[in-house]
Amino acid sequence: MRVLVVQAHPHAESFNQAICEVAIRSLQANGHAVDLIDLYAEGFVAAMSAAERLAYECPEPILSEQVRRHAALVGQADAVVFVYPTWWFGVPAVLKGWLDRVMVPGVAFRLDAKTNKVKRGLGNVRRIAGITTYGSSRCNVALMSDGGRRLIGRCFRLMTHTWCRRTWLGLYDMDRATDADRQRFLERVAEVMGSW
Repeated sequence: MRVLVVQAHPHAESFNQAICEVAIRSLQANGHAVDLIDLYAEGFVAAMSAAERLAYECPEPILSEQVRRHAALVGQADAVVFVYPTWWFGVPAVLKGWLDRVMVPGVAFRLDAKTNKVKRGLGNVRRIAGITTYGSSRCNVALMSDGGRRLIGRCFRLMTHTWCRRTWLGLYDMDRATDADRQRFLERVAEVMGSW
């Protein structure tokens, strides 16, 4: 299986970086080919430009070579894994911007010419996973409707294969997590990614 990992954390020595490394190693140990997009390391610009917005509904909506490369990686992937910290009960701005700029018509979906209804564009993607850390408790995250999980597990999933399987791994209460808590979470990530 070809797996695309999308990482969204600005600090190269963060716990999220450790999560990303464990996920990649576990996937590779299980024989999967892994591509990595590290949004901050690549200097990905989150904001859609005025020119990109004007081109959005044109036959060629992608204007950036970097965005074109990312779209190609998504188009080749059998699975996509998102690794990010939950900030303000949602995904970091750079990840939301990546979805805005890369998941455009012709990539994530197509509009039926007759009905103008959305048709899935990522039928190649049969598995998705979200791996995140939450500063808040599971209860508080649930009260706030877990925006990142809804965005990835519902919205992004709607563009994938009809029978796409979802996996969600969250470390809650990160602000109070001990070294032992973090280690257990890394072991869980290794176990789950290693079982794919």
